[in-house]
Amino acid sequence: MTTTHSDDTTTVEYAAEQPARLEWAKHAPEVYKAMIRLDTAARQGLDHKLYELVKIRASQINHCAFCIDMHTKDALATGESVERILQLSAWDESRHFYTAKELAALELTEAVTVLTDGFVPDEVYENAAKHFEEAELAQLIAAITVINAWNRFGVTCRMAPGHYQPGQYK
Repeated sequence: MTTTHSDDTTTVEYAAEQPARLEWAKHAPEVYKAMIRLDTAARQGLDHKLYELVKIRASQINHCAFCIDMHTKDALATGESVERILQLSAWDESRHFYTAKELAALELTEAVTVLTDGFVPDEVYENAAKHFEEAELAQLIAAITVINAWNRFGVTCRMAPGHYQPGQYK
């Protein structure tokens, strides 16, 4: 892909977009429909901005460019700030951008997403439980679990970022 900047003096050659390996939703439509229903159920009762921050953070950890693209655009469309989105990859060093509840959710997101580091530590779970009522905490855990499943489809099938429009799949 060649892009010309607005001053028409510089041309930059970008790498070619990799094609998807598999259009999994086309070949497993019932699984896709079930994932949509699961995603819809998991978001119930959660603050929309918090929900998108969790989805972006898990997607960053899992290196799912498609989901990062999607949820960043959805977060921006709902009024989330660019600054808070940019700081997500280093949230622990930029805690002053987030509420205590959001920090607890991000910490739980990392613990649930990176299970190869061990179990979800008691202190992480207990901190989240201090900030969320049990029903809301259950929904948060469901949302974290669902985005991790979506990430695995996106990364494995090499879904290409850059084409999503906010709200496209809602």
